Amino acid sequence: MCGIFGWVLAAAKHQNRDTLIGLTDLMSHRGPDASGYWLHQTSDERYQIGFGHRRLSIIDIGGGAQPMATEDGRFNLVFNGEIYNYLELRKELVALGHHFRTDSDTEVLIEAYRAWQLDAVRRLRGMFAFALWDDAEQRLVLARDAFGKKPLFLAEAQGAVLFGSEIEPLVQFPGFSRALDSDAIGHYLLNRYVPGPSTFFQSVKKLQPGHCAVWQNGMLKSTRYYTPPFATTVPDVKDFNSAIRLFEGAFDEAVRIRMRSDAPYGAYLSGGIDSSAVVATMVKHSTEPVRTFSVGFRETGYSELDHARVIAGQFGTIHNDLIVEPSAFMDHWSTAALRRGAPVSEASDIPIFMLSEMASRSVKMVLTGEGADELMGGYPKYRAERWIGLYQWLIPHLLHERLIHPLVRSLPYGMRRAKIVALAAGERDLANRMRVWFGGLSVGESEAMLGRLLSATPPDLFPYSSQIGSSLRRTLFFDQTSWLPDNLLERGDRMMMAGSIEGRMPFMDTVLAGVVARFPDDFLTGGKGGKRVLRAAMDKILPSEIIRRKKIGFRVPIGEWFRGPYREFLRDMLVSETSAVAQMVRGDRLRQLVTEHLDARQNHERLLWSFVNLEIFVRAFRVAS
Repeated sequence: MCGIFGWVLAAAKHQNRDTLIGLTDLMSHRGPDASGYWLHQTSDERYQIGFGHRRLSIIDIGGGAQPMATEDGRFNLVFNGEIYNYLELRKELVALGHHFRTDSDTEVLIEAYRAWQLDAVRRLRGMFAFALWDDAEQRLVLARDAFGKKPLFLAEAQGAVLFGSEIEPLVQFPGFSRALDSDAIGHYLLNRYVPGPSTFFQSVKKLQPGHCAVWQNGMLKSTRYYTPPFATTVPDVKDFNSAIRLFEGAFDEAVRIRMRSDAPYGAYLSGGIDSSAVVATMVKHSTEPVRTFSVGFRETGYSELDHARVIAGQFGTIHNDLIVEPSAFMDHWSTAALRRGAPVSEASDIPIFMLSEMASRSVKMVLTGEGADELMGGYPKYRAERWIGLYQWLIPHLLHERLIHPLVRSLPYGMRRAKIVALAAGERDLANRMRVWFGGLSVGESEAMLGRLLSATPPDLFPYSSQIGSSLRRTLFFDQTSWLPDNLLERGDRMMMAGSIEGRMPFMDTVLAGVVARFPDDFLTGGKGGKRVLRAAMDKILPSEIIRRKKIGFRVPIGEWFRGPYREFLRDMLVSETSAVAQMVRGDRLRQLVTEHLDARQNHERLLWSFVNLEIFVRAFRVAS
């Protein structure tokens, strides 16, 4: 796990080594163990290639230094991530006549490209973002893993390209424009995150998940190499017990290959079924006690530490707890926004950052349960989606809009889940319904808040393109192609790496995803709590209280803190004379939201969280409006 940065610059824009070092080292938190830098010119001397690398050493600690060049000088690579099947690929490449100087997955990646060119990425089972210079072809190859677990940001202008694992080095590049993308503000209010390929900066884009991009002769072209199987697979597993066996085999292997490490590792344990399943499987393959790490709060109803301790006790792990205090949370907040390169969309990001700092003192890598809900059908919305078509057939659109919608809007905050289900049920536009599920503002509400019309068309229509099967499968496909890479997986990478620790996610395995896509809807959302196959597979392994307990989710008591220790901070961020956000939106509406929340008349914690983090982001990056 590392941080990569680099460029292709036209001759007139060439930079020196000091610039490359300084910008790369802004990501020293991603790679505190080692660094490397490389400058090169194209054969016609029209362009300069620059590669920078910060390393967190996990595989082949002594021999995997980057940038890595081949002996023949043809290839040079900087790489962030892990190739979990590198041992299998290495064996295959040796049989083809390839030779290796190191035991690293980095060299396997280079030789895989030598053997199979761009088709090599289809063979990689892992998480990665890399830049490879092919001197023979005079081309730069950029790639990002199938689900987007590893980030790769791009800035392209006049034949030049900047790339990096984080946004900060790009916006610090000499002469770089920090202009805000005004459309991104609208997408942020609608979705609570900015969907790719957009970012908050006009000049910065994301290389989308499952994409390769090739720069050659001043042109950059991107192509998709992976589509999540929920969009292409017709369910063919009819027997439930067969589904359990298929899942068990694929999941066991997904966990086992993610335990490949030459450095100490552990697991993040929430006490829910997802992380508990990961820990239970790790214990099977470990000759030593597994180290586990959990985070919680003192506020009643927000902490799952007791459940995590049950699992830790059952499996004999070396367990560590972290209790988050409001003051420590505040101390990490602005740094979290800086590392994220965007407003911190979920309050749970910051405790993960804090937990990662703690865990990095004893391990360098952890396995997590991230992505299980989006793969296995764990959220209540997935079960609701199965009935929305029937609701819309029974209830005419006009009746919903004129009678049911106003009644639902008037429900108290304590019924927020029921409100979201009812609002989503009436939304016939797929893009807008996906937004409703995440609790963002409607188009009308966003336009009223901003005082202008919005372009509500998503930056990328691919997440809405699935035509196979049910509304459930289309929703899962959306989450796997938008919500995960642009929010949850982005959180997983940025917050863990902010604490200098690598996170590996067995549920985000392409082979496992292919298996689960073969299951019919009922095997996913049937039964209480969803994730029916996962629950059945874990039934004889995990305590019944873990398998059957109601899903809580990782929530931070931010609403209570806004009324308590953060009260004046909230006012300063949003209603003071120094507030930038108060100039971006309708100030009177913003003041009303703050007043209603502080007076406990309404709970606006999600919306206020979004606005406070937008303010922190603007201040941290000195964004030009």
